[in-house]
Amino acid sequence: MAENGEDCTLNCPSETRDKGAYDDIESRSPKTPLVDIKSNRKNNDAGQADREIPVYLPQPPSPRLSKFSKSVSAEETVRTRRLRNSQESLSDRAETGSSTDSLREDRLSPRNEQDSNTKLTNFTIGSPVLQDRKSRPAKHEKRSQSQQSVWEDHRGRSAKIRLSPLRPTGPLPALDKTFASAALKAVNRIDRDCLDYGMLVKEKGGKRLHRNLSDSRLLENMGSDSVSVSSMKSVYSVLSPIRPQDVRNRSFLEGSMLGSGALLGAEELDRHFPDRRVGVYVVTWNMQGEKFLPANLNDLLLPTDSEFAQDIYVIGVQEGCPDRYVQLEFYQEDCTFNLVQSVCLHVFACRREWETCLQETLGPHYVMLYTASHGVLYLTVFIRRDLMWFCSEVEHATVTTRIISQIKTKGALGVTFTFFGTSFLFITSHFTSGDAKVYERILDYNKIIEALALPKSIPDTNPYRSSSSDVTTRFDQVFWFGDFNFRLSKERADIETIMKRTMGGDMSPLLEHDQLTKQMKDGSIFKGFQEAPVHFFPTYKFDIGCDDYDTTSKQRTPSYTDRVLFRSRQANDIRVLKYDSCSSIKTSDHRPVIAVCQVKLRPGRDNIPLCGGMFDRSLYLEGIKRRMTARELKRREAISSQNSTICTIS
Repeated sequence: MAENGEDCTLNCPSETRDKGAYDDIESRSPKTPLVDIKSNRKNNDAGQADREIPVYLPQPPSPRLSKFSKSVSAEETVRTRRLRNSQESLSDRAETGSSTDSLREDRLSPRNEQDSNTKLTNFTIGSPVLQDRKSRPAKHEKRSQSQQSVWEDHRGRSAKIRLSPLRPTGPLPALDKTFASAALKAVNRIDRDCLDYGMLVKEKGGKRLHRNLSDSRLLENMGSDSVSVSSMKSVYSVLSPIRPQDVRNRSFLEGSMLGSGALLGAEELDRHFPDRRVGVYVVTWNMQGEKFLPANLNDLLLPTDSEFAQDIYVIGVQEGCPDRYVQLEFYQEDCTFNLVQSVCLHVFACRREWETCLQETLGPHYVMLYTASHGVLYLTVFIRRDLMWFCSEVEHATVTTRIISQIKTKGALGVTFTFFGTSFLFITSHFTSGDAKVYERILDYNKIIEALALPKSIPDTNPYRSSSSDVTTRFDQVFWFGDFNFRLSKERADIETIMKRTMGGDMSPLLEHDQLTKQMKDGSIFKGFQEAPVHFFPTYKFDIGCDDYDTTSKQRTPSYTDRVLFRSRQANDIRVLKYDSCSSIKTSDHRPVIAVCQVKLRPGRDNIPLCGGMFDRSLYLEGIKRRMTARELKRREAISSQNSTICTIS
């Protein structure tokens, strides 16, 4: 069998030796006949006493020890076992534990190693096969223990406990799509100068919150589930990778909304607006010709009850420049009226100052896409600077409803552009004043919808639903806002009595006497338009600087003169999130009215003329400069107030 003293297991094929080595040891019964160890010793020569005695037992594969090598110490055995364990755990793909499991094994305390050796000794003593080997020299006993240790470790690793993945105990809470929720994912966080920013900082333990949603640090600070955060991270990645194969592909749908990689197509729209809705913030305000603007416009554009700012800001102003500065000169030669050149420059200076204040308030994340004026009517559009690439060229048109067209105090100003594949029309207007002049105001409306010449070069997104006699039918989304001058047809005493009885923001008793509501129900004005529910008090007429209604001799009746109306080609395309007045701005006899909306977007074609990222850079730089200067002044005032001391002499 083994006359030369060589282990017969080495002559067996390695595949057979490794396959059932451990199963044979476990399944072998104590009654299984074994080879007589004493007979093997007698057959060996005296010169071969140092050689290892062959035993015909299936054994686990182990490194052979040379006859000249010394016995392996316990420390080296443990080190070899650790190395082998770490290598096998790294190479085994079925392992569910991390690679740090091998590091945890390295940190076993001496007590754990002692317990392991104790278990090994107990196993050796209890084995019927190894009890026969007690008379062997210590050298062979050590080798058997080392082999048994390798086998024991292998069994221990195969029976390692695997933890099941964590699962939620119940269903995840649904995200609330309210005005203050995180559903408006395509918008920026409000500037930290506002009060809500300070409250959020306190809630987050003093950590600074970043305003850009593309910042992963902001997503980590947001209070939402991990699924929403991961979704937002994937949507708001800075740049998505582009494969060369995608660039090589050429489609016959180039220029179509279905074309892959189109700038205004569905793929790009879904990447920026997963829900295909854009936030629009509309403001209308009759400034009463005051040249002194409010010191702070945060309450007007960035209210504290909203967590996020919107994507597009549209601000319409009536009576933006004082009438007393519009000086006229009379020439006897031709009996005509002419505006003085200096007056025009002064009007432009007033409008420029207003636009600079808007840019200073909105900050560096917004740029002025377009501005237009019609006498004392101003209309300004701001947009997030990373969205201006998806806008078409902007066009505007004006209509004058006064008999003397040189005095442009009453009329309308319209601005239009296409965003992706959705066309927008914004109209601000100032109708004829007077409590009883309802018919004149209806004539103003009819003249505006017929004479407002828009669009000019931008193609109509749906010409089959357009009408040449109504400009509002040529666009997908229309917002009409301004000072419509419709009054409450009731005596002032009765109106004040109704206002005192009003509870919970229900203004329906007041709106029963509203002229505009009645004319819209009759279908004589603003056909197809809607208005969000009104939950604020009348915005006209106040004493400047206070909340008291007109206390002059005229005693005008409080009325809802300032309104925001909307219409769309498709039902439910415009969803109003907030419709309210700004009571904190008291520099005029009118209160500003704001409307926060979510507007449905659709993909478009790349064949429309684009604005090409053009914006008023000089205004942008001036607004940012003032913003920095204002913050520096606040910082210096805070430092001076802390360092100032008051000395008293007793």
